Amino acid sequence: MKTLLGLLLALFFLPAAAIQDVPLADLPPEARQTLQLVKQGGPFPHRRDGVVFGNFERLLPIKPRGYYREYTVPTPGLRHRGARRIVSGDHAEYYYTNDHYQTFRRIRE
Repeated sequence: MKTLLGLLLALFFLPAAAIQDVPLADLPPEARQTLQLVKQGGPFPHRRDGVVFGNFERLLPIKPRGYYREYTVPTPGLRHRGARRIVSGDHAEYYYTNDHYQTFRRIRE
């Protein structure tokens, strides 16, 4: 039992995997536009933009709940929100995912 508890605690407290950077210029134009909206505080086109991102996947650095917010990056041709998002942190760090939180890249400006 002690070994199982130790394993579970280790898994829970593992640091987030190393996150690769992506230059702002390499993002799709819709992501650059969304980042600009985030920085200016909106207005946002989707009602869910700005909601708390829970980081349940634990791929971003572990922070208290409410630290991260998520924003939709439109995908041309889709009539729904799609999979692309920008996630912002309270200390002006920004992450991009194009696969609905399976992977993240830190936006380098």
